[in-house]
Amino acid sequence: MNFKESKSIYLQIADRICDEILSGQYAEESRIPSVRDYASIVEVNANTVMRSYDYLQSRNVIYNKRGIGYFVAGGARDLILSLRRDVFMREELEAFFRQVRTLGIPMDEIVGMYKEFCKKSNEEK
Repeated sequence: MNFKESKSIYLQIADRICDEILSGQYAEESRIPSVRDYASIVEVNANTVMRSYDYLQSRNVIYNKRGIGYFVAGGARDLILSLRRDVFMREELEAFFRQVRTLGIPMDEIVGMYKEFCKKSNEEK
């Protein structure tokens, strides 16, 4: 796995696991790889993966069955989407709007571009 310098590795691994849950690779209530196995997959120290698992467990995305392993929590998919939406709205969209205002781009131009984007996306389906 290629890691970015701008974000902690354990958070990037947590994001990857969430992506895998969203894509259906790990279904709700299914077991995910052990800490050691996942560390081998992403080629990092097992302690880093353990930190990712702890992080996801603290957010109720996964849970541990002692002696058995880690499992995807029920409702994890909806929870991940909700958490990501909140972060997007609070951080990324705010930065986007700040740039729009700084550059003096009119709102109707932004709306028009968004409508065009949606139209193209629908045509690709």
